[in-house]
Amino acid sequence: MTISEVSRKYGISQDTLRYYERVGVIPPVHRTASGLRDYTEEDCGWVELVKCMRSAGLSVEVLTEYVRLSRQGDSTISDRLKLLVEQRKQLADQMEVIRGTMERLDYKISRYEAAVKTGKLIWD
Repeated sequence: MTISEVSRKYGISQDTLRYYERVGVIPPVHRTASGLRDYTEEDCGWVELVKCMRSAGLSVEVLTEYVRLSRQGDSTISDRLKLLVEQRKQLADQMEVIRGTMERLDYKISRYEAAVKTGKLIWD
């Protein structure tokens, strides 16, 4: 696939794809004889992973480290596992904060909905 096809397929700009490759968030993409990027299924798998992980809030630095370790082979399996477990813990902590925020917003919304019906804002 060309970079423009990958860009359209995953909703990521071509500039972002080039940046991800340049900084090591995805491994170097295969090239044609003329030097154009030619994304393979494996390359697209990396793009999918990065899109998912970035949407979950993982940093470029963490993803770069994960790719670096992956490219070193099976000797880094335990290091990659540790990195992923740490990231999962951070995401779980963030989810807990968001859950608390949602509860607070739900409470406030319920108070304002009651105020719309009664014409008076009352806090318990």
